[in-house]
Amino acid sequence: MTLSSKLRALTAATALFLPAMALGNVAQASDGAALGKPEVEQIVRDYLLENPEILLEVQAALETKQREQQAEAQKTVLQDRKDDLLNSPHDGVIGNPEAQVTVVEFFDYNCGFCKRAMADMQALLEDNDDVRFVLKEFPILSAESREAHVVSMAVQATAPEKYAEFHQQLMGSESRADGELAMSIATGLGLDEAALRKEMENPEIQKAFAETYELANQLAVTGTPAYVIGNEVVFGALGKDVLGEKIEQARTESN
Repeated sequence: MTLSSKLRALTAATALFLPAMALGNVAQASDGAALGKPEVEQIVRDYLLENPEILLEVQAALETKQREQQAEAQKTVLQDRKDDLLNSPHDGVIGNPEAQVTVVEFFDYNCGFCKRAMADMQALLEDNDDVRFVLKEFPILSAESREAHVVSMAVQATAPEKYAEFHQQLMGSESRADGELAMSIATGLGLDEAALRKEMENPEIQKAFAETYELANQLAVTGTPAYVIGNEVVFGALGKDVLGEKIEQARTESN
């Protein structure tokens, strides 16, 4: 447990005794004498020093409660903003457009974990013809990332049939993604640079980023990759098998 975690736990544990502290002037000692606030505080301190394991118990209970609250809040967002998550016209789609199960991925082109997770996506799509990936452009790592994502959004808008190939090449590149590399890949696929650069000035791109950032904030997504699969938000590059289990669960829930 980190120092900050211990302090949070201590604060929570102490809070359990605040009612007693507040009523310290009427607390009674064993001999019937009233206990003041300093005496009650000393009792609390002595108890915590003698039973430090309570800090771990309180911290665990607090974290469990926070996870439960977060999960409930996420469910509400998944219901209220389902269309924004699954059907935004700004998002690239890879896989069967009419798929029964949708996996929404928040990603950054310079995220090493996202790069490794691309192989998981490809393997899952090969094994499941009723799955599609909706890719949420979520540049959070650098200005270069945002440049690359602006080009990516322009590719999606002007040549959606090329998006999957563009995405795989840019995500699979060993070089750091930026606007120059993204444009080089796009033009290498035969896309018109002038048309792309015109689309890159479209204010809808910045609105789309804002929408994605808002969704991420509401879902407590702070890093990449993160996934929405069915009624669950999944964090991190957990691998093909774990994602496959989540997909199967979502498939079952949708039937």
